[in-house]
This record gives sequence, structure tokens and C-alpha cells, in this order.
Amino acid sequence: MELRGNKHAVVIIDMLNDFIGEKAALRCENGEKIVPQIRDLIDFAHGNNIQVIHVQEAHRKNDRDFRVRPVHAIKGTWGSEFIPELTPEEDKGDYVVQKRRHSAFSYTDFDLFCREEEIDTLVLTGVWTNVCVRSTASDGLYHGYNIICISDATASQDDDMHRSGLRDIDIFGDIMTTDEYKEAAKEKFSQSEQENEQAV
Repeated sequence: MELRGNKHAVVIIDMLNDFIGEKAALRCENGEKIVPQIRDLIDFAHGNNIQVIHVQEAHRKNDRDFRVRPVHAIKGTWGSEFIPELTPEEDKGDYVVQKRRHSAFSYTDFDLFCREEEIDTLVLTGVWTNVCVRSTASDGLYHGYNIICISDATASQDDDMHRSGLRDIDIFGDIMTTDEYKEAAKEKFSQSEQENEQAV
């Protein structure tokens, strides 16, 4: 598959203590399985000049979200912190976006940052596929971005929820595996470098 867009960002959504692991308040059990793929994508992005953006749910104590879901990821608590394996590496240019709603775009500076960095394509990973990942994908399309969702680097509570989320996201963009994305990105961005060198 040929990739769209000229500047990509790998987006890691809500890989936090309150979603991942046995002590998580709102545990996404399948989320633990995707940590190696996300780590692989982060390392790939760092090595290929691709922006990495970590999206962090960080609620206020009496957030309206808690009227429909259990209390989780309160700003400043352990539950809202990133899991150790996927801690943002700001020395490598990683950017953190805090949110209180499902979509990374809702009342945050996510869109502003992407436009400042001239990013046109969002490569989505993280949890939950059918909630926060899906919401970010649909809002991304509405904001004019190309959307790529990495199927083996996203997860929900169970496989049915995950597949449902992917079916919806397929309407908004492309679905790829980690290896498929890396292979296509290597080809695309190496070609872009060659074209830039020829133009000089």
C-alpha cells in the first residue's frame, strides 16, 4: 500500500497505568499485548525523523466522564501516568497532549501542534480501538488529516470491540499492521530523501 501524506506522526493513545496492567482502574486486558508493537513503532519513528505524540487522559476529580464510566486517570495520579515501557522521550522530540474527552482533538492543542509541525498524516496506536482511537480517527478526518490505524498496535477489552472499532476506522482511513506501515514508510520516506537530494 502506498502511503498518503508527506509528514507523519505516530500517535500513542492512553497507554497509561489506569488502562494497562493488573492494577488498572479501567483495565484493557488486550492492551498489554500491543506494548511491543508500539515500542517498535516508537523506535522506528525516532530513527526515521517521524514525530511521536503521546496522548494522555488526565481528568479532573469530578469530571463529567465519571457519570458514565468508573473513575480513572485523574490528572497528577499514578493512574494517569504512562506505563514505564512507553514513557515519552522528550529529549528525542516526543510531544505530550493531555485530554479529558475521548478524542485527542477535543479541547486540546493536538491540532495546533500538528499544524505547527506541518503534519498531515496521523498513525494511530493505543487503546481503546472502539472508543478513544475511533474518536480521534473520525475527528482527524474532519480536521483534514490522513488517517492510518495500526491494527496490531491498537486494542480493546475484547476482540469483538477491537474489530468493531477497526471496521468504523476503516471508513475514516487506512488499516495497516506494524510491519506493513514500517515497510511502506521506509520506501516512501527514502524516496522523498532521494528527491530532495536531486532537487538541491
